[in-house]
Amino acid sequence: MIDYLAEAKALFTYTQSMRRDFHIHPELGFHEVRTGGIVAKELESLGLEVTKGIGKTGVVGLLEGTKPGPTLLIRFDMDALPISEDTGAEYTSQNQGVMHACGHDGHTAIGLTVAKILQKHRNELAGTVKFCFQPSEEGYNGEEMGGAQMMIRDGVLDGPKVDNTLSLHLWNEKPLGWIGVAKGPVMAGAEQFTIKLTGKGGHGAAPHLTIDPIAAAAQVINALQTVTSRNVAPLQAAVVSVTTVHSGTAFNVIPQEAELTGTIRTFDPAVRQKVLERFDQIARGVAETMGCKAEVNVQRVTPAVINDDAVAARVQQTARTLLPEAALDTAPYMTMGAEDMAFMQEKVPGCYFFIGSNNKEKHLDYGHHHPKFDFDEEALMRGAALMASAAADILK
Repeated sequence: MIDYLAEAKALFTYTQSMRRDFHIHPELGFHEVRTGGIVAKELESLGLEVTKGIGKTGVVGLLEGTKPGPTLLIRFDMDALPISEDTGAEYTSQNQGVMHACGHDGHTAIGLTVAKILQKHRNELAGTVKFCFQPSEEGYNGEEMGGAQMMIRDGVLDGPKVDNTLSLHLWNEKPLGWIGVAKGPVMAGAEQFTIKLTGKGGHGAAPHLTIDPIAAAAQVINALQTVTSRNVAPLQAAVVSVTTVHSGTAFNVIPQEAELTGTIRTFDPAVRQKVLERFDQIARGVAETMGCKAEVNVQRVTPAVINDDAVAARVQQTARTLLPEAALDTAPYMTMGAEDMAFMQEKVPGCYFFIGSNNKEKHLDYGHHHPKFDFDEEALMRGAALMASAAADILK
């Protein structure tokens, strides 16, 4: 029996060095030229069939087992965030204003490590592993769609047709040693919205001669909070957050327009539909009451990530066997964070699981997207071992 944890430990120096290199040289979504180049070179060195430019800067590597069988796609995101790093780590970002603040550097390093492990044991595989290194998980970054959608558009789920997917996330919300593999919904669907309020500008000393869009914006913001508090059942989940407010240019001028932007998060399709309906009704209705015109635009960012029960059960069993000492959590685990892996799992049954990565004793416990975000690199071994073992179990 193959000891995947021992093999991941033996490769830890490689995994760590790759992770730190990616961390020093972070790249934003659809700009992962250096990262993608390294990934392609590493996969080619293993003898994999490599295709670049899937989803603009994405990389796909095919590893065929020695026996016929299904195709399993395992996905790793590569992009960084527009954040200035403040960790003080020896491997601090050298790209000003860009930082791996979500662990994607670790995911990419894990993916390359899994490729090494599974290539070594390809005789054990019945089927094909499709290594998918995805760009721009964090958003569109100026393009018409995000990385997962663009890779799907470019055929990542075909040639050969994908039967199942696996993906993971290093998770600083939980400590090192925790593993979360749940059935059903695990990450929320997300929308982004813009509300443009148009009134009538004028002098700040004569508000009665104006239609104040700022006053209307304040009422809209307050009223939108009733969407979740009064239209969503208490045991169901939804979020409506106004995150930016833009209006005005001078202290003594009531502006003509005000603009609000933000996000909506839901899991259940029925809840989503209800939230979207009430959101539109409230925004337009309150604006009209205040004398303003409202233009409401809601754009879907990603559906919810919903794990297939059967695939999740396989990963749970693999985790119990591989890491019996780990704190395996199979209870329903949902976060309002969003993930565009949802687009792939909408089309193909899959499992998205979490690897606990924080260590308070080492002060590695800042949240994702924080300038001080960093994780305990021991989590890299667990992530690589579980991904490799789960892939092998599915393709036995």
